[in-house]
Amino acid sequence: MAIIALVSAKGSPGVTTTALACALSWHRRLVLVEADPAGGSILAGYLGGALDGPRGIGELAVGELRDGNLETAFWSQLVDLDAPKRERLLLPGVVDPAQAGSVTPLWQRFADFLTGLERGEPGYDVLVDCGRLQVAGPPWPILRAASVVLLVSRAQLPDLSGTRAMVRAIERDFTEHRVSPGTPRLLLVGDGHGRGEISKVLRLPVIARLPHDPRTAEVLGLGGTVRAGRPLMRAAGALEVPIGSLLERRRARLAWPVSQGVPDAL
Repeated sequence: MAIIALVSAKGSPGVTTTALACALSWHRRLVLVEADPAGGSILAGYLGGALDGPRGIGELAVGELRDGNLETAFWSQLVDLDAPKRERLLLPGVVDPAQAGSVTPLWQRFADFLTGLERGEPGYDVLVDCGRLQVAGPPWPILRAASVVLLVSRAQLPDLSGTRAMVRAIERDFTEHRVSPGTPRLLLVGDGHGRGEISKVLRLPVIARLPHDPRTAEVLGLGGTVRAGRPLMRAAGALEVPIGSLLERRRARLAWPVSQGVPDAL
């Protein structure tokens, strides 16, 4: 699958909760990366601060700036969410605000490295929690490198207003950097306006709608037993299918021989 990035416009529509639910329910081997410049929350929340010693993208950035050893240091910074299988791995986010300054200059370096993980032995898909777009130093290089960008938004008007501005900002940036079309999709959270109405107004397809499931969201945010049968977990698991189909179509389009023309954007 390569890189699947999740991002929101503002507030807290559940980007980290969604990314973690997908990481725990998908069947593919994957790495979940917390790349929110504002900081990560899974270590202190879902994992309950149970790990000893510093771990995560902040430590990785400091080491890369000092020694340039990203390829070898990366695997030592991961947390096995389903130990000892090493099929669902987590790269925790920044926990010390002072580390944010070390991470921001390395977004392109991280994007290049993460892109290659699916070609490794074994290969890994990469889910990236990019947090809010409207913060200092957002991970634009990761968004540009992503095979799919999921714009996570509640389906209520105040959230959709901010999401509309985010859609336009991403479109401008992708055009400027010549990113292949067809990668952004809307991922709605909770009740509200209809999918068709939202897609028409924002001029972007809706890939799915996740249900309002506060009980599961609390477990994913604060720790506890995740139940696969809960509505959010079922919906997050089902999201693997349309994303996989989207990626297959995108790969087919990018591989289309130039002499035969280029199919319409997905």
